[in-house]
Amino acid sequence: MSVRRLGAGLVLAATLAVPAAAQDARTNDAVFKDVQAQVLSYPKFTIFDDVGVVVDQGVVTLVGKVTMPFKRSEIEKRVKTIAGIAAIRNQIGVLPVSRHDDEMRYAIARAIYGSAAFRPYASMANPPIHIIVERGRVTLTGVVASEVDRMLARSLASSFGAFTVTSELKTDAEVRALVDSHGL
Repeated sequence: MSVRRLGAGLVLAATLAVPAAAQDARTNDAVFKDVQAQVLSYPKFTIFDDVGVVVDQGVVTLVGKVTMPFKRSEIEKRVKTIAGIAAIRNQIGVLPVSRHDDEMRYAIARAIYGSAAFRPYASMANPPIHIIVERGRVTLTGVVASEVDRMLARSLASSFGAFTVTSELKTDAEVRALVDSHGL
């Protein structure tokens, strides 16, 4: 099974299990990479969305949160075009409509990506820090260069009156160690 977070290409866990009968079929990792490319090239995928994928013997499970219902269905349509997928389970949740959450999303994004420390991240085609706000609760996902960046991002996000701020950010070193430990 291969479990990965797409928002910033973060590997959460990976165990590539290819059954003997599927030797000629595409590997879980190859399917994952194609799913990642489809999601990251989706023009409406933003830093306020977070999509992960589980690939297990050709069955793709999409997980995460998006800001609009049409994104959920359009991402699934894009993924359905990939060869080697036996089935898709779309478990992407849609964040509730809330002016307060929207204001908090934009304020946190301005604070993080407007900070001099994060300017290199802001200039990336797919900025690696994703800001999920649901009913006043903030979750940061993605990959940052260092522990200092992780702490600074959480600190900046905590300045806007959120009920909670959870950091699921991983450092580059943590991601490399995770990839190496799974032989990818």
